[in-house]
Amino acid sequence: MADAPPVDESHIGETPLLRVEHPDVPCEVYAKPEWYNLHAHPYGGGSVKSRIARSMLDAAAAADDLNDDALVVEPSSGNTGTALARLGVARGYDVEIVMPAEAPVEKAEAIRAAGGTVTVAPDYETMLAVADRRVTEADAYMPDQYANPANPAVHERTTGPEIRAQTAERVTHFVAGAGSGGTVTGVGRALRERGDVTVVGYEPAEPRHGIDGLKYVRGSRYHDPAVYAADELDAVLSISTADAYYEARRLRERYAERDPEIHDTGQYDAALVREHLRADGEFLVGPSSGGALAAVTRLADHGDLGSDDVVVVPFPDRGDRYAHVPLWDDYL
Repeated sequence: MADAPPVDESHIGETPLLRVEHPDVPCEVYAKPEWYNLHAHPYGGGSVKSRIARSMLDAAAAADDLNDDALVVEPSSGNTGTALARLGVARGYDVEIVMPAEAPVEKAEAIRAAGGTVTVAPDYETMLAVADRRVTEADAYMPDQYANPANPAVHERTTGPEIRAQTAERVTHFVAGAGSGGTVTGVGRALRERGDVTVVGYEPAEPRHGIDGLKYVRGSRYHDPAVYAADELDAVLSISTADAYYEARRLRERYAERDPEIHDTGQYDAALVREHLRADGEFLVGPSSGGALAAVTRLADHGDLGSDDVVVVPFPDRGDRYAHVPLWDDYL
């Protein structure tokens, strides 16, 4: 196992809240930039998956599923794998991430930089089978973000209450994409405790899509994650890759010369939040963030948002993680 870079796990959660302009929407829109998780890591910040990686590893340790020389194997298109490598290796475990061949090269590099190893599966459809085989071959432990209740539980316990507090209980809509489904499910459960919050999920419109990290789950040949409780949501929208990329590009253009308003700094001070807002001088969000904004646009187009509403979306990661994805580069 490679030497583990230091990890400050206190820098997971309590992320900031930004107010973002959305000219096609009649109400307030706020975004939670999740790349502030592990912001001080020497190889770059984290993502929304930093929350679930810690939660799943904590749950496994509490259940005695991990010993000191354990091998952790997980299928991931990138962000969960990166988070598990950073946290797992720092805790003393060996970590192997099974990634599809089309996953962004930057994410594979981040896993290796954290001391993890990468096994490449031919594509997303075979990724789970390859991971299962490696678990059997190596007698490894798989956290399994797609079925692990610690995934939605951490969002119910942390992300949802943060949103309620940061909006002073004014949030009326939460909109998020379905990858493992843990974010929209867990946050939705926390917000529904108040009883009058609309929770909307979105899925890629096409089986072969470019909204990295999200899953097309319709049809028997596609994987439907067990933690994704779509039946608990008020609506599930289909968003195209083109619409997701369009909204991400518009956001970058909108903030070319200025920063979004920092509504709440989370656990950080304003200077640090401003420092990490941009990548190479530009305000770039990942494709799933653009997809969330496209879903908000869809709700507004359908007349489902009024002037008194307050919408919150997660920005799961920054867009510089996708620099080598050709279609993404074309759009940006």
